[in-house]
Amino acid sequence: MNSYTIPAQTRIGHVHLKVSDLQRSLDFYCGVLGFQLMQMYGSQAAFVSAGGYHHHIGLNTWYSQGQPPAERESVGLFHTAILYPTRRDLAVIFDRLRQKKYPLTGASDHGVSEALYLNDPDENGVELYWDKPRTEWPLTADGSIEMFTKPLALDQLLQELR
Repeated sequence: MNSYTIPAQTRIGHVHLKVSDLQRSLDFYCGVLGFQLMQMYGSQAAFVSAGGYHHHIGLNTWYSQGQPPAERESVGLFHTAILYPTRRDLAVIFDRLRQKKYPLTGASDHGVSEALYLNDPDENGVELYWDKPRTEWPLTADGSIEMFTKPLALDQLLQELR
């Protein structure tokens, strides 16, 4: 069997989510998180992005209009991770969520990144995070990455806004 390694420049281009109420999801992804609506696809789908890309997130009700959230204990998407360019950008969205009283489900320092966790209106998990510089990533004695989960000091994160 031939060995294959995916190219290092490969990226996950977008996620497409089944939602129960398209407008409610647009209110969250555009109104709360600040994504830009790029295109409506009829009345059952929408495509949103950051920075004018064709779409980072697709939302549709093709099979899910009016349906309840997926069971927590079932297979499926655990969360969508949205990478912010800087720690300050993460602080800005955290402050925005606080001002809107939007609940977090968690906040963690993973050594390589810092992350905020929340759910969208359909209970899909959403991770908002930034990557620390590679020079700061914790390594084991053999040089491999040593990720962990520790509480994120949210008060220190907010100091980025000063």
